[in-house]
Amino acid sequence: MVTKDKKQEVITDLVGRIRRASSLYFVDFVGMSVAEDQAFRQVLREKGVGIKVAKNTLILRALAEVGGYEIEEKKLFGQTAMVFGAQDAIAPAKIIRQFFDKGEKPKLKLAVVEGQVFDGSQLKAVSELPTREDMISAIIGSIHAPISGIHGSINAVMRDVVMLIEEVAKKAA
Repeated sequence: MVTKDKKQEVITDLVGRIRRASSLYFVDFVGMSVAEDQAFRQVLREKGVGIKVAKNTLILRALAEVGGYEIEEKKLFGQTAMVFGAQDAIAPAKIIRQFFDKGEKPKLKLAVVEGQVFDGSQLKAVSELPTREDMISAIIGSIHAPISGIHGSINAVMRDVVMLIEEVAKKAA
């Protein structure tokens, strides 16, 4: 029998994890062997991704306490593991998909990435989203491209001027 204090302890832990997370993934892991579960957890740890298994009612209470999450109670059924993405909001989706594509059992129930809710059937779409770092790199690259073009144009003009001066000097000599 789980005491009321123990339940509150679990809710408090979940609230802290939810507040630190940039993404939440709700995974059904029923049917995974112990070896598959351990391999799944190991890959999550290596990527700096947290996981916590809890009763659905406690998960819903923690989400309500944090606020801002509109998740239907019927979406959370059976055993649920919450996977928390911190620095990289998309990394958990890539890991879940990697195991799912190998025929192993973690099934995505739903995901919340940067405040947007995705249904479990959208795992592929979520896993293919660019990471924040990829988007920043693309923006910097697009800002840098015109500068490079201007730099190249100035160098070309200067090279042409030098060649013109050399030709004039050859003809004058």
